[in-house]
Amino acid sequence: MDAGLWLIGMGPGDLGLMSIEGRRIASECQLRFLEGYTATLPAEEEEVLEQYIGEWKRLMRAEIENPTKLLELARTSSVALLVIGDPLQATTHIDLILRARESGIECAVVPGISVTTIVTGVVGLQSYRFGREVTLPHLRRGTVATSPLEFHCENHALGLHTLVLLDLDSSGSGAGLQDPMSLSQAAEVIAAMAIQLVHDPPPHLTEDESARMVFRRTAIDTRLTNPVDDWSVVSCSNVGTKNQRFKFGSIKAVCSGEENGLHCLILPAELQALEQDALNRWS
Repeated sequence: MDAGLWLIGMGPGDLGLMSIEGRRIASECQLRFLEGYTATLPAEEEEVLEQYIGEWKRLMRAEIENPTKLLELARTSSVALLVIGDPLQATTHIDLILRARESGIECAVVPGISVTTIVTGVVGLQSYRFGREVTLPHLRRGTVATSPLEFHCENHALGLHTLVLLDLDSSGSGAGLQDPMSLSQAAEVIAAMAIQLVHDPPPHLTEDESARMVFRRTAIDTRLTNPVDDWSVVSCSNVGTKNQRFKFGSIKAVCSGEENGLHCLILPAELQALEQDALNRWS
């Protein structure tokens, strides 16, 4: 392979779902790095990764967001950056591509299957009825960021489902071993956000407040009239692997048990009849 940087999507976690082209390019590159902070491979898949593509090293957040060393390598060597899911789902990777091109370094992308494209259909919901995705951050030092729940309230008011991704790093540094959020922790975070919005809501309406803020405030007030524990939710665990599992019910029921691995949630809006029948499979 000629010198340059290849961002290669690996699929959602099962190496069997990595494309033939992705494997070929990764195995032919001189250097291979696994991006290790926006997502993670199951331990059993990491153990056999070298058999698929050859020797590899892990890169964490600082080495991707400040990619001077990585780009220096790509200037003279063929470098594969392996990304779980699809490489272009994270703004960090798009920024990396732009930096490479600004530096005159050849850069190409091999797409991969993303959990964000799987779960919207596999659980039985209509993909065109999804609004903005949100990410739940771990609770850190008592701070509660409410914007993810605010965006969900807006989606819900518009009749749109919300895909909720869960934080993988409780430290927030992106430097150490990943600590994926559990379902019970996710329920705790959502409840904390709701309490924060009740006790410290966005500013009261003023004459010059934008229509968007008026809509958001109304959406929040309407959604929070129902207790968070009673909200319907779909938990999606280890999606794209042989251990994938889905559950549908109230947040209190679905998120009370522990599931190993990686999770995301779907907070549905009002369901169409076909969607309701489909979700009942996971009750």
